[in-house]
Amino acid sequence: MNFLLRALRKVRDDFAVAFERDPAARNRAEVIFCYPGLHALLMHRIAHHLWRSGLKFPARFVSHLSRLVTGIEIHPGARIGARFFIDHGSGVVIGETSEIGDDVVLYQGVTLGGVSMSKGKRHPTLGDEVVVGAGAKVLGPVRIGDKAMIGSGSVVVKDIPDGGVAVGVPAKVISRRHVSGHKISLRHDRISDPLMGVIRRLEERVYHLERIVGEGSGGSHEEAV
Repeated sequence: MNFLLRALRKVRDDFAVAFERDPAARNRAEVIFCYPGLHALLMHRIAHHLWRSGLKFPARFVSHLSRLVTGIEIHPGARIGARFFIDHGSGVVIGETSEIGDDVVLYQGVTLGGVSMSKGKRHPTLGDEVVVGAGAKVLGPVRIGDKAMIGSGSVVVKDIPDGGVAVGVPAKVISRRHVSGHKISLRHDRISDPLMGVIRRLEERVYHLERIVGEGSGGSHEEAV
């Protein structure tokens, strides 16, 4: 009975967070029947229970059916916390030893994958309130800290600290964010581009060198160019 109550609470929270975090959701019926991310998560809850009960083949079969229906592949061994949300979801892959905290958001095309043939821990661990942008790949037994944000298209192969904002290939931490409570920031457009910063500094350096050369030759830096 306790398991059933916990399962019903999780389903209720999964449904509520899907309706809450997608501004395109117009009514509850639409979320129930038309959201593959929610369907994949509900089927994973069933598959994971079967997996932990030792029913490995039924668990894999439920997971396989879920992938066929939703386009989202979640291994039944993966551990997923409360209020998990997959937006759009097509192409999302979550490996067997992945561990995901509470209030996590993944966008389409995200992979939580492994980088070894080891039977042990080989997939990522995501803390609470993590946001992973579209197409990002988090590979290996790395830890993504609480409230971290992974930019779209990034490839993460090292740990990211709490609140870290990481972008690039391989991903590097470019800033830290602080979000109070359970407010999830989805504004990927506000993540700064580290390459543009490097380019601007190079432009400034070139301009400075042109001025030095121009002054040394007795002309302007425009003439030196």
